[in-house]
Amino acid sequence: MDIVRRSIELFDVVVVGVYDLPQKSLMFNTQERVDLFRRALPDLPDVEISPYSGLTVRYASAIGAHVLVRGLRIGADYEYEREMALMNRAMQPDVETVCLMSSLHHQFISSSRVKEIAALGAEIDSFVPAHVSAAVADRLSKRGESN
Repeated sequence: MDIVRRSIELFDVVVVGVYDLPQKSLMFNTQERVDLFRRALPDLPDVEISPYSGLTVRYASAIGAHVLVRGLRIGADYEYEREMALMNRAMQPDVETVCLMSSLHHQFISSSRVKEIAALGAEIDSFVPAHVSAAVADRLSKRGESN
């Protein structure tokens, strides 16, 4: 949300692409993630939340975007994003990558850490919006019931 809010100051429209079919296990399906993101940013009318599949750079080109905005938290993010930006440029030279440093308050936050903290029964309200915290708690309780 930090990166999206700052991106809208730089661009007229920001499209948040929610990747469909990632190669990792997720707590929420694509539509649930889209809905959670929409609820997190209701005050930003120039932000669109959209699911997509395939290569991100090709999706950007298909919707007419000329810039990919990526957030950087730690040094390892930089290396990963640098390699990705170079690959994207080789595939789609008309799409630039712009990286924004996450705010200091968010440097240490990652979805895997937040899920781990929640699974261990601790509060995550200071890391995510209240509706996301409630959705995570609900999902974890349902997983516990099925075990």
